[in-house]
Amino acid sequence: MSLRTTVLIGLLGLICGPGAVMWAAADPLHAVASWVIDPAIPGDNLPPAGSSLFDQLFAVSRNGRASFDLPFPFAALLARLDAQLARDPASLLPPAKRVLIPLGRSLQRNAAAPDYFAFPRVVVAVDSPPTPASSLLLKDRLFIGYQEKSAVLEVISYNEAAGRFEFQLVQDYRAGGKPQVVYANRTLCFACHQNGAPIFSRALWDETNANPQIAALLAASGKRFYGIPPQRGVDVPYAIDISIKRANGLALTQRLWQEGCGGADRPALRCRAGLFTAALRHALSDGRRATPDADFDNQVAAPLRAESVRRWPGGLIIAPADIPNRDPLYGLAAWPDDSPRRAAYAHVPARFEVLAPRPAQAVWQTDAANAMDQLVGGLSEFVAATDRLRIEAILSARPARNVRHRAPCRFEPGASRWSVRCQPAIGQTGPQLTATLEMARGKFSSGRLERLTLPGKDSLNGVTFTATSPGQGERFALLPLHSPRGADGNPLTRIGFRVSPGKPSEGSVTVDMRQEFSAVEQAVTALVDGPHGAALFGPKPFPRQQLFAALFTRLGATQVTSCCRAADRLPPPQLEVPGSQAMSPVDASVQSFYPYCAACHQSAETFPPNFLSGSRTQVAAALRQCAPRLYVRLSMPDLTAEQRDKTPMPPESLLPAFASDSASWRASPTRAALLAQVGEWLRAENAQTPKLAQLLAGGYEALRPCLPTP
Repeated sequence: MSLRTTVLIGLLGLICGPGAVMWAAADPLHAVASWVIDPAIPGDNLPPAGSSLFDQLFAVSRNGRASFDLPFPFAALLARLDAQLARDPASLLPPAKRVLIPLGRSLQRNAAAPDYFAFPRVVVAVDSPPTPASSLLLKDRLFIGYQEKSAVLEVISYNEAAGRFEFQLVQDYRAGGKPQVVYANRTLCFACHQNGAPIFSRALWDETNANPQIAALLAASGKRFYGIPPQRGVDVPYAIDISIKRANGLALTQRLWQEGCGGADRPALRCRAGLFTAALRHALSDGRRATPDADFDNQVAAPLRAESVRRWPGGLIIAPADIPNRDPLYGLAAWPDDSPRRAAYAHVPARFEVLAPRPAQAVWQTDAANAMDQLVGGLSEFVAATDRLRIEAILSARPARNVRHRAPCRFEPGASRWSVRCQPAIGQTGPQLTATLEMARGKFSSGRLERLTLPGKDSLNGVTFTATSPGQGERFALLPLHSPRGADGNPLTRIGFRVSPGKPSEGSVTVDMRQEFSAVEQAVTALVDGPHGAALFGPKPFPRQQLFAALFTRLGATQVTSCCRAADRLPPPQLEVPGSQAMSPVDASVQSFYPYCAACHQSAETFPPNFLSGSRTQVAAALRQCAPRLYVRLSMPDLTAEQRDKTPMPPESLLPAFASDSASWRASPTRAALLAQVGEWLRAENAQTPKLAQLLAGGYEALRPCLPTP
């Protein structure tokens, strides 16, 4: 079975149309649990602290003033991005993954109509670690959407100081344009991104160029797509999906880091310090699970469990990041030539809409068996590969105690390969080992450690070795090509074998482990007990850059690099310019739409349609132009979810802002009045009472657009 049909991933949807999650109030799970991120509380539009990673990446300082340097065309921007990222030597894929989406579900879905396959939307996700020269951790923290026809970049990037993803737009991104970076309306963004982070579809990624039919139509257009090949397998969407899942774990980690240990008293600071130490150990050991000791249980696990039960007795709801897979070309025999039939394939039925209610994926429970492992593993995602390499380099240069483990072995000699099995005698402690040893020209040349279990049940698997000079009494010795670390954070440095004289099938092994992680533990303890302990381990977002700078200094690093000073000197962040208010006085029939529609439809952008922007006359004309679509959207609450062709407007997720819910809004006199007003406008056009079935007879996309076609 192909990877395409077995792996669950899909389409990244960046800043999208209005409508967030609306979970059933009757669900007992949500009645007792708390949100990691409440979809009804998107937060301030502008950063409450710090700046986004996108700002830090593209800000430059010239003559004492900072500004944005955004390469154009888009291929140049991708090249700049890739230059910040380490390439996987075993992969042909670029460091920043990209897919093409001609018929998607974003706000820009109709921007290229009817030439969808000549101007597909591009979605980019960073899933690679930084280069040694870069101090920016962009992995799983930067996502970009680009639609050439709208000349807009849609950006989701992490803000470490605020502990959240920021939503931004780059407007006028075109040849000869003057790109402007602004922050987006988070209420609008949370309509789809109710998890406060990027979203992605499930398998089989049929909106992307992983769909062979879409890839063929892209290739047939004869266009070049910013260096992105139209023929693409499932490897790129799969990588994006994994990145999206990691990105959505950042919010849970931040919530537990800030609140799980308590406030700012000494036990809470030491609890966070213990978490940081455990995360470093986890990162250095490539995710091996350490058995908690008494200190971890007393200083971290126990207080965290107690505080979590007090704060979140029902656990923490993890909002969903995935949306249903959709094949926009399902049943298509040939791509039509005429625009109306093409537009029909851009239609997104209600069941596939990103505005539709989506159930929670999981609940983090403090008493779950893997609760601490999930937290420590999540925090280790804040340890960049470059941070880990630097820690390893510092530790390897410091003196450290060596611990040697011994066990008897059985050898199976061969002409070119030996097999070895070692385990301690009954009642004894020592390593258990299975390995294959290679010989060349009568000498041992290399080996592969299939499995090594050390005292304490710590295991290392699949380690490759090269031969080295044997020590006294040894037949041969091996050094790991890349020193693996046990779950305790200490590296395996050497394995030596002895063969009993006259008994080639018997012997012993010595395994050397360098006890160097204690230096990290001592450094973190000194930091939390030092003058800056409250700043580094207080109840605020995880201070990654400051904490690692302090750690490296404490470990004796000679240079600690700083990052991204240009972003600190940028002009104050700006919110996307809203559309002008309708002039006063405004007719009551028009004014009644503002409270329910202005949050999404009164803006400078035309996606979603900004029919509430402009003068009184312009708004009145735009509402009448949009009347057929408004009537359909306002009528949807009268249908069951299965009957709906489109999602209702206002989106169900916004109804709590109006002190309402789905049932109340359906029976609301306000909705009835809005629907009656739209019906009156439609009757004025053709002297007929509008009927929903007739309006949708040709499909929703056949209705005239809300904004006149230029």
